[in-house]
Amino acid sequence: MVIVALPWMILFSPLAACVLITLFFLRSRVMSAGLAIASILISFAATAAVFFQLRNNSLINAFEQSFAWIRMGPLAIDFGAILDPLSVLMLLVVTGVGSAIFIYSLGYMKDDPSFPRFFACLALFAFSMIGIVLANNFIQLFMFWELVGLSSYLLIGFWYEKPSAADAGVKAFVVNRVADFGFLCGIILLWSASDLGAGRSFLFSHLSAVVPHLDKELLHWITLLIFCGVVGKSAQVPLHVWLPDAMEGPTPVSALIHAATMVAAGIYLLCRVFFLFEAMPQALSVVAHIGAITAFLAATLAVAENDIKKILAYSTVSQLGYMVMALGLGGNIAGMYHLTTHAFFKALLFLGAGSVIYALHHKQNIWEMGGLLKSMPVTGGTFLIGTLALCGIFPLSGFWSKDEILLLAASHNTLLYWIGTFTAGLTAFYMGRVLWIAFLGEKHSSPHPVRESPAVMTFPLIFLAILSVIGGFLGIPHFLRAAEHAEFNFNVAIFSTFVAVSGLLISYLVYGKRPRHDPLEKKLGPVYLLLKNKYFFDSLYRWYVEEVQQRAAGLFYLVEKYVIVRLGIHGITWTAKGSGRILRYLQTGAVQIYALIFVLGVTYLFFRLGGMR
Repeated sequence: MVIVALPWMILFSPLAACVLITLFFLRSRVMSAGLAIASILISFAATAAVFFQLRNNSLINAFEQSFAWIRMGPLAIDFGAILDPLSVLMLLVVTGVGSAIFIYSLGYMKDDPSFPRFFACLALFAFSMIGIVLANNFIQLFMFWELVGLSSYLLIGFWYEKPSAADAGVKAFVVNRVADFGFLCGIILLWSASDLGAGRSFLFSHLSAVVPHLDKELLHWITLLIFCGVVGKSAQVPLHVWLPDAMEGPTPVSALIHAATMVAAGIYLLCRVFFLFEAMPQALSVVAHIGAITAFLAATLAVAENDIKKILAYSTVSQLGYMVMALGLGGNIAGMYHLTTHAFFKALLFLGAGSVIYALHHKQNIWEMGGLLKSMPVTGGTFLIGTLALCGIFPLSGFWSKDEILLLAASHNTLLYWIGTFTAGLTAFYMGRVLWIAFLGEKHSSPHPVRESPAVMTFPLIFLAILSVIGGFLGIPHFLRAAEHAEFNFNVAIFSTFVAVSGLLISYLVYGKRPRHDPLEKKLGPVYLLLKNKYFFDSLYRWYVEEVQQRAAGLFYLVEKYVIVRLGIHGITWTAKGSGRILRYLQTGAVQIYALIFVLGVTYLFFRLGGMR
């Protein structure tokens, strides 16, 4: 019976904290932080209890429970929870990494006047993200999916008095709504097609049994529409533009939402509904190629970026591309494996960047940093571990998960393998660039002494660094019960390691002596300008909004004003009023007038009838 209560404890603990903070403790810094941190720790502890029951085979396959929520004719919507290896692993990431970030926020946000509001928003986000993971049907998942969008809007634009932060929040919200429209269309289309005699349902368990019997052409379009939601939430090309701008939010937000959890929601969705995609090779090919393009394109953009948080943001987009590519190649386990290890080292890198920004009084340009490893040994040392894990250096966690994706690509699609391998070299190059300039270069002059961050910020760094080291040895694929788990391949591993080490070496040759300006600006010329302008994606969208959308909106406004309102609504009104005025003269109330009209009418009929004879 204990297992019945655990999913609801995991889900509603953060919501309870959010409600209590909002209603009673918006002026109490201690209580707001205490409630939020306690709630995420409770969720983590409950998730750990479920995990151990799974490991001990107390839960044979999955535990699922549902409650009838809405019943309207053929429309049946349940509210339920599912606990299986996939959801439990994702819950461990959300609550475990989330716990470290919540605690880290105590130090990073301690001087912020809106400290309690920040923790209320964090708790709301945790509730929303856990809701996605536990959902056992599409409607429930979509509700929490949109609530995650709202939570991210509140957190990205947390410092709303800054125009750039407010704009970034709106941009993230709008871009995701565009993608989610396609996602919702896919859900409705799938539901309408799912009635094969047993009634329609949004439940994943029902749909997985129905899908093999659906028309393949229809299923192809359904999968692509559902993939639209992934493209938005997981920042795939061409809807990747919101993620770098989202770095305007506080750094703990960047770590929690844009490294470990929110952007990973799209990957989790693909894994959860993989039964839709696995029989559709054309749709999977689209998924794989979009993932590969995203991985490569984002890595090139990171090469020319100078803001430490935006470099990590582009790195996140690139790694998400790897995960999507793996799923497109049929490796849902490989994608989920990399999602988990990536959460460890990317959250570590973002929190390390936040520690640097905190110590340097909110400087984020890497060219204004230098010698930080000496000044901040814990932050610098853990950042180095995170960098090496991201680059895929043996034996750190990124080595195992990324090599599994490259091995998958090597056995399925040679082109995608070479794109992934080259992207791995670029990853090592731009992260080496950060290391040589900011951490290992000459100390940069600063008006303030640079000191290590307080323990409340460095302990989470150490915890995440340990996970980044041992994450590859935790047996994640075996926990997911992966029958297709690939065996270790020395050739792929050695070559990918050679590429990563080469990327680090080339970055040392370019930046090791810490030049005052980026040498690539001259060497790459127009290519560098193209990268600085982000391939003109933002310019293209701006042109579309201003020249196409707004002009079309202006045209529709004129049609509404002069055709619909004046000729339509006002025209009908004026016609009714004019007719009323004319008919009013016939209603005089004088009997003599009515008698005269009657006589004239009779006379007209008399002559008319006589003429007809």
